Amino acid sequence: MSPGKLVVAIDGPAASGKSTTARLAAQKLGYIHVDTGAMYRAVTLKVLRAGITPDDYAAIGELLGKTQVALRNEGGAIRVFLDGRDVTREIRSREVTRAVSIVSRHRAVREAMVREQRRMGAEGGIVLEGRDIGTVVFPDADVKFFMIAGIEARARRRAEESRSAGAETDLDGLIREIRERDSLDSTREESPLRKADDAIEIDTSEMTIDEQVRTVVDTVRRIAEGRA
Repeated sequence: MSPGKLVVAIDGPAASGKSTTARLAAQKLGYIHVDTGAMYRAVTLKVLRAGITPDDYAAIGELLGKTQVALRNEGGAIRVFLDGRDVTREIRSREVTRAVSIVSRHRAVREAMVREQRRMGAEGGIVLEGRDIGTVVFPDADVKFFMIAGIEARARRRAEESRSAGAETDLDGLIREIRERDSLDSTREESPLRKADDAIEIDTSEMTIDEQVRTVVDTVRRIAEGRA
């Protein structure tokens, strides 16, 4: 790994701002961006389409052997492919959002996705975001961030995303869903959501996207310059 090309881990709960920040920070740094949550969403989409209940881990384990998830950078945007088909839009549905925490608790699912994530990050120059990057996937990442935000701020972000996609929004319902998601992610046996001891915490509740990106980029550049 080049000393100037670091592995950057950005973790945090749902709607904390990590996906947008990771994508834009990676662009500014000239790094690859990996949305690990999108990979779990793709598996969840296949589970639902196959008519498998999200907690039928035996059936999911069998399905994994016939599942291929890939991320591709197309024109500066990350596209998600499931078995060769672009599912970037489909994986953001409310149905997938409700089920992804349950599917991603399955050990076989996490092991398969972690292997692929480590392969992508082996050469450095990468920003990975998710819920266990700094604790499980890359515990020795060069830079770790843990992004948080108040639950109402996070629900408003989800509502805006839904409106942008032309979907109906229910703020109270979104708050309930996010609370449930936080509970599932934090209490699961496999790779629970938690802040790494050496992660830099960023509270994005009152921050603009530009401020979030600048915080990440300035920190990464400072560390990379020190090593170079």
